[in-house]
Amino acid sequence: MTALSLFGDALVSGLIAALMLIVNLLPDGISDAFQYAFMQRALLTSVLVGAICGILSCYVVLKRWSLLGDAISHAVLPGVAIAYLLGWPFFVGAFITGALTSVGIGAIERHTRIKSDAAMGLMFTSAFALGIVIISKIASSTHLMHILFGNVLGVKQSALLLTLVASVIALFVVWLAYRPLLLYAFDPLQAQALGFNTSVIHYGLILLLTLTIVASLETVGIILVVAMLITPGATAHLLTDRFKTMMLISVGVGVSSAVIGLWLSVVLDVASGGTIVLVATSWFFMALLFSPKQGVLARFWRHRQVG
Repeated sequence: MTALSLFGDALVSGLIAALMLIVNLLPDGISDAFQYAFMQRALLTSVLVGAICGILSCYVVLKRWSLLGDAISHAVLPGVAIAYLLGWPFFVGAFITGALTSVGIGAIERHTRIKSDAAMGLMFTSAFALGIVIISKIASSTHLMHILFGNVLGVKQSALLLTLVASVIALFVVWLAYRPLLLYAFDPLQAQALGFNTSVIHYGLILLLTLTIVASLETVGIILVVAMLITPGATAHLLTDRFKTMMLISVGVGVSSAVIGLWLSVVLDVASGGTIVLVATSWFFMALLFSPKQGVLARFWRHRQVG
C-alpha cells in the first residue's frame, strides 16, 4: 500500500472514531445499529453528503437551480459508460460529461433567449439519451446503472475517500469565496457592480455542484444526492431570512436526516437512501407547517387575528 493510501485509511478511521464518540452518546437503541463497520462507513458518507450538500443547497434554492442537480446527475451517464470502455476511473468520465453538460446549460441560459428550465431539459435529456445508446452496446449495463444509483450501505473505501476529498474542496471554495457567492446568489447585478466577475462565479458554482454530485453518485446514488441538494436548503429557507443561519439549519437538516434515516432503514429493513430522503422531506413539511413566519399554521393564525 502507498503512503497516500495509508494516510487515507487512517483519516477515514479517525473520522469514524470521532463520529462514533458522538453516536455512542445516543440511546442504546439507536447507537447499537452503528456498531458494525459497514454501518459506520455508511454513516460517515451520509453525514459528509448531507453536510456539504446542505451548504450548497442554500445556493441552489436561492438561485432557483433545483432542477440542475437532477440534470447533472443524469447527464453523467455517457461519461460513466465511456470511462468503462476506456478503462478509466468512473469519476473522470462522469465529471467531464457532467461539467460539459452543466457549462452548456449555463452558456445557453446566459447567451440565448432560452430560459434555464428549457436549457436543463435540453442538455440533460440529450446527454442521458447518449448514455443509454452507449450502454445498449455494453453487456454490463446493470453494473453501470448500479454505479449511478449507488448503495450507501456497501460503500467502498475508495469511493468514501473521493466523497471526503470533494467535500473538503467544496467547503474550502465556499469559505474562500463566501462574499462573492453570497452577493451573486441574492443580486448578480450588484455583484457585477462591485467588480466581481459574475461569469466566473456562475460557472465556478456550477462546476462545484458538478464535483459534489459526481463524487457522491457512486456512494449514495442519484435520488439521495439530488434530494440533499434541494430539501435542506428549502427547509432552512422557510425558517430564517439570514443566510448564515440558513446554512447552519440546512446542514443540520442534512446531517440529522442521514443519521435518523440510516437508523430507521435498519430498524424497518428498508432502503437506506430512500429513507434518508423521506426523513429530510419530513423536516421540510414540519417547517412548512410550523415555521413562525412562513408556516401554514402561522399564516392561518395571523389571518384569523386580522379577520
